[in-house]
Amino acid sequence: MLIREWDKPLDDDEWRRFVRSNAFGHLVAAGSNRSIPVVVPTQFVLLEDEVVLHLARPNPIWSAIDENENVVLSVAGDWAYVPSAWKAIGDEDPLLGVPTTYYAAVQLIGAARIVDDPHGIAAVLRTQLSDLQPDIETVDPSEHGPRLRAIRGIRIEVREVLAKFKFGSNVDEEHRIAVRERLEQRNAPGDRAAAAHVTQRLTRSRS
Repeated sequence: MLIREWDKPLDDDEWRRFVRSNAFGHLVAAGSNRSIPVVVPTQFVLLEDEVVLHLARPNPIWSAIDENENVVLSVAGDWAYVPSAWKAIGDEDPLLGVPTTYYAAVQLIGAARIVDDPHGIAAVLRTQLSDLQPDIETVDPSEHGPRLRAIRGIRIEVREVLAKFKFGSNVDEEHRIAVRERLEQRNAPGDRAAAAHVTQRLTRSRS
């Protein structure tokens, strides 16, 4: 992933907040000597330096992890298309504007450990349930007994993070404010989130 200097996260809190608020991504396992990697869409929970999730036992990713424990969890979101005319302000010719797409993307890289024992699988499920539905009472996952054999858990020790926040930080404040206002006016899916990223980065640049 190309990450230019102006696209880097403001700090670790920025990418962590984004990942935790967009906790659905693509788990990629390259395996060994494969023509294409295995890519699995999945819900997950990010802890401090660990990702926790579970998948069905017939999932094709298990053999790829057995071959190569190194995986990537890719998360992207808060995207909004910025039309070319939006990049022009004042006397600038809107026909000469350059369109782009604002977005955030984080790739968590680490070693995946497969969790196969019932106690370990139940612990993974407890972590996910406490994160996804903390106010809803359920039985402890261990109560499901034999049904736990239908799934396996994964714990990924995150050792590297690639994070990109492409929200116009390469241009001056006046142009960024103009795009933000148009995003807020259009209010399409993703526009408000993208505008909030612009505001956050403007605020940091002024401080």
